[in-house]
Amino acid sequence: MKIGENSPQEASAASARERMTGVPSPGVRPANEHAPAFSSPGVPLASGRVISDDVSFMGIPEGEITPSVRDALMSLMSEVDRLRVEAEKMRQRIREAEKLADHDAMLPVLNRRAFMAELSRVIAFGRRYGESAGLAYLDIDNFKQINDTFGHAAGDAALRHLVETLRANVRETDVVGRLGGDEFGVILVRSDEASSQAKAKALALLLTLHPLMMNGTEIPMSISVGSIALDGSKDPQQALADADQAMYHSKRAPQ
Repeated sequence: MKIGENSPQEASAASARERMTGVPSPGVRPANEHAPAFSSPGVPLASGRVISDDVSFMGIPEGEITPSVRDALMSLMSEVDRLRVEAEKMRQRIREAEKLADHDAMLPVLNRRAFMAELSRVIAFGRRYGESAGLAYLDIDNFKQINDTFGHAAGDAALRHLVETLRANVRETDVVGRLGGDEFGVILVRSDEASSQAKAKALALLLTLHPLMMNGTEIPMSISVGSIALDGSKDPQQALADADQAMYHSKRAPQ
């Protein structure tokens, strides 16, 4: 430690004393080293205020504060600092918990609850401002067969492959969510019915052209997709049911 520098203990004590009295401690460099931490008694500062040499804490002159009381106050200030740090850690944990509550436990997409909340928001926005959007409902074809033939690890890999394909081929403003099992939804913002249907077909084609590869084995995958326009006339549950029905018709239609 260089001559003239304060030790960490001295600096901590000085900081606590400053908070207690409101006056910087002698020998401690102020935050703005070009401005004086305090002035001589009775000398006006540039701001027009006058600093006197009477220091008090909650109306009690410093000279009347006993060493034991001063130590107790400094200890209290340190405890307040510790509690501030703990409170910030708690807020961070709450933010992380909220994020986990909105996302699927296995895949990097929204869970059904959070997806429905986003769908409700998009529908309300469209109803108020006349902004159109699209909703696509996706389902992996023969997912049980993938599990039975290649194992459940392959089934999990198929889900991840689909999610990666979706996220890589939609816009950042679009919303992807897992609705349950091997069913997924995509909210296509600022998209009309024709654009939504074209995007749904393109996503299905992409998955067919890029099959899942696992341990050198190609696992063919395909999806059925149904899409509808969101014009604000339906509530979220009805909109999702209609998109699901459109997907069902797509699955049953001749290939």
